[in-house]
Amino acid sequence: MSRAVKSPLGVPANAFDAPPGLPAPLPPGEHILWQSRPCAFGIAARALHARLVGLWFVGLALWAAIPPLGEGAFGQAVLLAGPTLLVGAGAVALLGLLGWLSARSTTYTITNRRVVMRLGIALPMTLNLPFSLIEGAGCKVFTDGSGDLPLRLRRGNRVAYLHLWPHARPWAVTSPEPMMRSVPDAKRAAEILARALSSALDTTEETGTPMVIARQRPVRPPRLANAS
Repeated sequence: MSRAVKSPLGVPANAFDAPPGLPAPLPPGEHILWQSRPCAFGIAARALHARLVGLWFVGLALWAAIPPLGEGAFGQAVLLAGPTLLVGAGAVALLGLLGWLSARSTTYTITNRRVVMRLGIALPMTLNLPFSLIEGAGCKVFTDGSGDLPLRLRRGNRVAYLHLWPHARPWAVTSPEPMMRSVPDAKRAAEILARALSSALDTTEETGTPMVIARQRPVRPPRLANAS
């Protein structure tokens, strides 16, 4: 039997508070097996393609600098390539900031009953995926030990690709698959998820549909006009 693990992102103040990364307190019998945030570098490099953007601007700068360099005009080459490199550096820095914000605002949680993904920078939302909706899962590990864990949903259950991005399997637009992206120590996370899914096959799980819980602003009561 799997044991509950202490959340690395903090603990609730009391039993009535929701654990970090979850929309509500866990029901009796459910416990957290694993919880983490994605790597900011992985989001920026692989989801937002910051490296490709940087290489693109370097190529543009070289394209502008090569003709004057061929004529020995080094100063003119710098003047032509400099602005392009500055714009490229700004673009890469912006993508890096977006990757960091995305990583900071995202929490992936695996319990003994479901996968919960808290997503969103400007409008946080929670994607609740009971194991009964998950048909299978994959794992792609990168050289730094981080990796992506796509979740294949059963037929008839679908979440919009734009709602998931960048936490979706790349190019799976017609059949979107939620994906825990750039997870640190992805191999261990995949093993925990595999054991949890295997255990769920032997138990009775309640059915449902993917649930997106978004924070809503409180509705202000209408103002009453005073008669003059």
